[in-house]
Amino acid sequence: MNRQIVLASRPEGLPALDNFALVSGDMPVPGPGQFLLAHHYLGLAPAARIRMGAARSYAPPLPIGGVIYGQAVGRVGASRHPQFQEGDLVVSTDAGWQEYSVSDGARASRIDAAIAPERVWLGALGVSGLTAYVGLLDVGGPRATDTVVVSAAAGAVGSAVGQIARIKGCRVVGIAGGSAKCRYVTQELGLDASVDYHAADFARQLADACHAGIDLYFDNVGGAVRDTVWPLMNDFGRVVVCGQISEYGATAPAAGPGWFSLLTKRLSVRGFLLRDHEERHAAAVADMSRWYREGRIKGREQIVEGLEQAPAAFIRMLQGGNLGKTLVRLTTS
Repeated sequence: MNRQIVLASRPEGLPALDNFALVSGDMPVPGPGQFLLAHHYLGLAPAARIRMGAARSYAPPLPIGGVIYGQAVGRVGASRHPQFQEGDLVVSTDAGWQEYSVSDGARASRIDAAIAPERVWLGALGVSGLTAYVGLLDVGGPRATDTVVVSAAAGAVGSAVGQIARIKGCRVVGIAGGSAKCRYVTQELGLDASVDYHAADFARQLADACHAGIDLYFDNVGGAVRDTVWPLMNDFGRVVVCGQISEYGATAPAAGPGWFSLLTKRLSVRGFLLRDHEERHAAAVADMSRWYREGRIKGREQIVEGLEQAPAAFIRMLQGGNLGKTLVRLTTS
């Protein structure tokens, strides 16, 4: 049997446990050009919350009863695909919250456990790290003289963004929630400064940390944090819109910053999706793997045990209760 977490009902605001259901289905069987993947770890992604709603977005809404979106890393079982052999370790970006999946290989790739453990291929060397790489380097275009600010700096994407920006010679300020996360951002990740967005004087602290203004802002959260960053942007500054976690479950549209400064400061604001940059996958993996081996890119994973724990871990993640990448270890490992 194949155990799965499916969407039981559409959440309003923050998801609740009763929006999910644990079900058992038949073991999937690969057809021609497909292979069976036994999942060892699931990677939980905030983007799954977008797909749980009925509103139009970059991906179709998940139907009621559909398997929740997520990445997985595991080992190939039966294979009828010429490029994936039984026993290969593979990461799949759309495997879903389940113990087994069938893939045609279009959104899957083999991994090398000699470079890093399997779990790292869902975080620093996986979708999160590659999102940071493409978003910062290709979309943001950092320069060595830049002051770069990244929100959710202790999260899976944000932590990679901050470290890549430091590798490129930028001064980097991370925004995170709580003193423990702020210490992690500076002491372990090596960012130049960190600011706690829970602080009563958050706006003043951020202005002090960015005394020369902000040249590049990598936005993972939207909402009030983005609105606090906005007035500090320098002329010709760039804003990379990667995620809007604080607004995914909003029941009313966010007010957002005024656009007058978009004109007067000649700002560039661009959203992006990793799926639009598949041609950069090989280069991103090569660079991120090298930096990981050199100790210049670090990651942390928060691991919960068992498929049934995925919904609670996902809800905690949306509330900022994670440090690094949130993973679910499965019994198939």
